[in-house]
Amino acid sequence: MPRFAANLTMLFNEVPFLERFALAKTGGFTAVEFLFPYAYDVQEIKSALDNNALKLVLHNLPAGDWDAGERGIACLPDRIEEFRSGVTKAIEYASVLGAPQLNCLAGKAPAGVDSKVLHDTLVGNLQYAASELKKAGLKLLIEPINTFDIPGFYLSKTERGIAILDAVGSDNAYLQYDIYHAQRMEGELANTIQKHLSRIAHIQLADNPGRNEPGTGEINYAYLFDLLDRLGYSGYIGCEYKPLKTTAAGLGWMGQYEQH
Repeated sequence: MPRFAANLTMLFNEVPFLERFALAKTGGFTAVEFLFPYAYDVQEIKSALDNNALKLVLHNLPAGDWDAGERGIACLPDRIEEFRSGVTKAIEYASVLGAPQLNCLAGKAPAGVDSKVLHDTLVGNLQYAASELKKAGLKLLIEPINTFDIPGFYLSKTERGIAILDAVGSDNAYLQYDIYHAQRMEGELANTIQKHLSRIAHIQLADNPGRNEPGTGEINYAYLFDLLDRLGYSGYIGCEYKPLKTTAAGLGWMGQYEQH
């Protein structure tokens, strides 16, 4: 059975962020992830992890002004210096918190900018980030995101993500495969996972439609979990979904899938 990590941006958000770690432990998780730690003192987060015996498996590079609707800056040619500063900050947090990998959101393609410029900017930024992360012993991830939830997102499909990784050419750069986003954009989940598993370092989940917990929608998670076991996937699966009700009330899905 795959190992699950609670995404503390999405789960247990009935309480403030630093209180979610204890709830994750109570809910049966031994690992967590979240989008961004930067609004909090790194030592406060480390204490929350340590006090609850939780492992941090992932967080993101800074992604611009999230509250204003930005969803990454890696493809933006006028934000390269900001991107590089963000890489430094992310490594500082990851090094203290013990995160082995950092996810980079490509961002929304701005109107009026040539597609080659966007591509070359993203590849160049990823090459820089991969090089800096490698010095710190970290993996760099990129994540395709569906364009229904985030219109205009630059990277939306698996094959394009693989092509970008090929262009980057770094041996510590991988794909983050979010099952929910992939289902919305392309389907073919099992075949895609099997084809590209060697390039995938982290997986996330939510059901579709609704982006709620597994078992609420159309995705056959029992089949996918069995497949991942057969393929020997050894990473974590981040639970990045919106609970239908409270987080605790919806956690029964983990026990159900352990029984299949």
